[in-house]
Amino acid sequence: MGCTFSGLNALYDAVNGGGDVWINENRFRILRQLGEGGFAYVFLVKEVITDTSSVTSGGLAKKVKDTSHLSDDGTYAMKKVLIQNNEQLELVREEIRVSSLFSHRNLLPLLDHAIIAIKNNQEGSWNHEAYLLFPVHLDGTLLDNAKAMKAKKEFFSTSDVLQIFRQLCAGLKHMHSLEPPYAHNDVKPGNVLITHRKGQPPLAILMDFGSARPARRQIRSRSEALQLQEWAATHCSAPYRAPELWDCPSHADIDERTDIWSLGCTLYAIMYGVSPFEYALGESGGSLQLAVVNAQIKWPAGPNPPYPDALHKFVTWMLQSQAAVRPCIDDIIIHVDKLIVKFSE
Repeated sequence: MGCTFSGLNALYDAVNGGGDVWINENRFRILRQLGEGGFAYVFLVKEVITDTSSVTSGGLAKKVKDTSHLSDDGTYAMKKVLIQNNEQLELVREEIRVSSLFSHRNLLPLLDHAIIAIKNNQEGSWNHEAYLLFPVHLDGTLLDNAKAMKAKKEFFSTSDVLQIFRQLCAGLKHMHSLEPPYAHNDVKPGNVLITHRKGQPPLAILMDFGSARPARRQIRSRSEALQLQEWAATHCSAPYRAPELWDCPSHADIDERTDIWSLGCTLYAIMYGVSPFEYALGESGGSLQLAVVNAQIKWPAGPNPPYPDALHKFVTWMLQSQAAVRPCIDDIIIHVDKLIVKFSE
């Protein structure tokens, strides 16, 4: 997927949060804002069909390879990114490039995109704006759901915990199986979309590939180790960041098992709503980094009945501070499938 640069590719005309956006040849009406963070805003948009044809035979349908990603009612999620320098521009370009590598039902697909140049009237300089179009999942993220459930003192059932986790494993396996393997680098509840389905376990979809990179890196100097730590501090959320990204040796082989650590933290969070190391942030003199590097897990009081000990052992197996003894995604899938059979309702 190449990036296009033309003022005709995306036009933004916001009036009180509304207005229309053109992404290449297709027009979308902004319905409302769904969220924001950093330099990015996410909107709920609806495709505007300009002829008498139905939504499913409209302009976007001609571009999307997998028509199962098309919305029945023409609504989508649109991410608008404000780009203020060349470094940010390259990061967005890389996110677009990397997103195009993946095709899996548990990974959020990028349906279309445009990057346009915007003139700064005061300075006479040019900035850019990026528009990325995705399927919409209005039930929110795992983080949103965890907050809502905590307020009601509700928990996922053991069966749903395992089914949600199994889907994340399937999406990560797709990324880890590429040549070269890719690591997501920011697996966490805020990057997992959840869609509730009547009579079925929730659908889980991993999103946000802005931090995804080839998984395998050879570190052969102190300088390279510090560069990796600095990169991870920017791109990998601290409560879910693997120990080797906090304190990287000067001679190390980094691989996709950084994601396995984050996956173990996320399994814990599906059960308890937070990372297993966030307790350190609330302790006087507590250190999140020390808790992570030493793999100091604390188990809270759970639901009634509590989660089986087998789930706690499963989390502990993934959260081994030495990456070399951490399991790979294939090992985890074999194990979670056994647990699903054992604890199926």
